Amino acid sequence: LTSLFLDRTNVFPARPAITSGERVLTYAEVDARTRRLAGYLAAKGVSRGDTVAVLSENCIEYLELFLAAGRLGAVIACQNWRLAEPELRHCLDLAAPRLAFVSPRHRERLTALGWSNANTVVFGQEYERLLAAAPQSDAMLAEPEDPLMLLYTSGTTGLPKAAAISHRALVARNLVVRAEYHLEDADTYVAWSPMYHMGGSEYSLGTLMSGGKVVVVDGFDPDRLATIVSDEPLGWLLLMPGMVGRFVETMRARNVVPMGIRVCGVMPDLSPVADIAAATTLLNAPFANSFGATETGNPPTSAGLIPIGVAPTDLRKKQSIYCEVRLIDAEGNDVPNGVPGELLMRGPTLFSGYWRAPEATEEAFRDGWYHMGDAFVRNADGSLSFVDRVKYLIKSGGENIYPAEIERILLQDPRVADAGVVRRTDDKWGEVPVAFVARADDNLSAEDLFALCREKLAGYKQPKDLHFIAFDDFPRSASGKIQRHELEKLLPR
Repeated sequence: LTSLFLDRTNVFPARPAITSGERVLTYAEVDARTRRLAGYLAAKGVSRGDTVAVLSENCIEYLELFLAAGRLGAVIACQNWRLAEPELRHCLDLAAPRLAFVSPRHRERLTALGWSNANTVVFGQEYERLLAAAPQSDAMLAEPEDPLMLLYTSGTTGLPKAAAISHRALVARNLVVRAEYHLEDADTYVAWSPMYHMGGSEYSLGTLMSGGKVVVVDGFDPDRLATIVSDEPLGWLLLMPGMVGRFVETMRARNVVPMGIRVCGVMPDLSPVADIAAATTLLNAPFANSFGATETGNPPTSAGLIPIGVAPTDLRKKQSIYCEVRLIDAEGNDVPNGVPGELLMRGPTLFSGYWRAPEATEEAFRDGWYHMGDAFVRNADGSLSFVDRVKYLIKSGGENIYPAEIERILLQDPRVADAGVVRRTDDKWGEVPVAFVARADDNLSAEDLFALCREKLAGYKQPKDLHFIAFDDFPRSASGKIQRHELEKLLPR
């Protein structure tokens, strides 16, 4: 990956590579800084296969670390600053880094964990001083299968695992995204999603290996994003579930006219369809009908686009290019069209396995295929419809209920800001579905939604109870997905 960035530097040395606020670094400047950073890492004993941790909000230095580590064949372990202390300690112990880089905002967290000051670099003046004094390294030691980053899974059912993502996988993921969404080499990408998440790190590096510009933003800031949309022609504007509606409100309030966007959005199954229609209309860009994972990149089913102005009633997916897909039952047999089955995938975008977790890796890659843990149905036209997570089933009276089936119906009502469905034990049926809903309209009643479900769902799938909660009270992963196991804790006792 770093050599591809170097190639773009040789062609476009004066082109802006990374910006943050008023700060602008050209490709040549980023290259010079990352050569010195690689020299510093090497002087500290970091070599091929070693890990380096980073705990920081989004910043230019974060991306410089990836490029410097890529020269040496080292691995960047991206730490989630939202984690509680025991979880963060687990993630650091799992990575076993030789060095840690941290922003001033999160320095005290590392100190509380007992991390050695001698093996810690703080971004800012200390980082710049070390960089200025470091020897320059021209090394290019990484091999294609060497991991470049560790991204941690959300850990909804246990402690996080670290997905090791190689140079090969990152290059292939970039090729797939650009081919499927018709992105140009020089397109700008806004990196507001946390860089411990693929939306912040992976797509930024894809932009830099292609010759585009990365605009670094410190988290989801609707006003800042609206300004960028009006000032910059963009390729893919990432809008996570739970944030689409808030960005639409900001766009309307400020009467923003986009300079130009090729595609917007991500994971539409988790967003209200009215918000999707509004966002695409205001941005004049289609919505990515995506379904991927940290372990897979955008594949396996992200090739489709939702047209501008459409509130979709059917979110069937188009299989991504450069990957193979199977759907199997619990016994490992391929299922026929129309029958839910777990999705298996193989292709060059796949991760290399879970870091220092051979049993989990072996379980995930059974029989030469990566088992996603997601249930899909293959339709007669070859498209694929997401059903739900295989492991989160509601078993009610002998019937399997997938919560996402119910959530999609609830999200069709424009008065619903968000919805999540969980299971509740029941003396008669074993388990029954219960819905949590955030209102976009205070006049929305539970009976309105019960009536919608009676119209659209089989009787056994209809929620047996419904609770209204605030939008911000939904527990979410870094990618914006509602964490059902945490949501269950809100059930009345």
